[in-house]
Amino acid sequence: MPKKAFFSFHYAPDNWRVSQIRNIGAIEGNPTVTDNDWETVKRGGDLGIQNWIDNQISGKSCGIVMIGSNTKGRKWINYEIAKLWNEGKGVLGIYIHNLKDSSGNQSLKGQNPFDEITLNNGATRISSVVKTYDPPYSTSTYVYDHIKENIENWINESLAIRAKY
Repeated sequence: MPKKAFFSFHYAPDNWRVSQIRNIGAIEGNPTVTDNDWETVKRGGDLGIQNWIDNQISGKSCGIVMIGSNTKGRKWINYEIAKLWNEGKGVLGIYIHNLKDSSGNQSLKGQNPFDEITLNNGATRISSVVKTYDPPYSTSTYVYDHIKENIENWINESLAIRAKY
């Protein structure tokens, strides 16, 4: 049975890449958001965005941070990571820079977004606990296949890790 996952990613540059991963049968994710839907959410200001994120996370077992070239340091991605962790959900990261976008381009590898967030005690970076996965290929189809073959195990591992903390 597919796991229910929340996808966290930098919308504009990575939406196409993430949509490929959403189509993998091992995951039941949050619904795809169109540009128009996202513009409506943003018009609600910070509170509207926060409420939308909170509603999307509700009922999910884990969060998958899709790490693109500019994912680290984004306000709402940081919020999503903290929210997922604080609600006891599994959290993992997958580097997606070698997946092609809608124009057929790959991007530069981004930095680990978990480096900026600390656990409840403030002394431990969440990156020392949460795993990230960087498919060992540069060809987009191989990257996709690697993610498809492993994502269910990665999700299960994230849930086991979270159960320890």
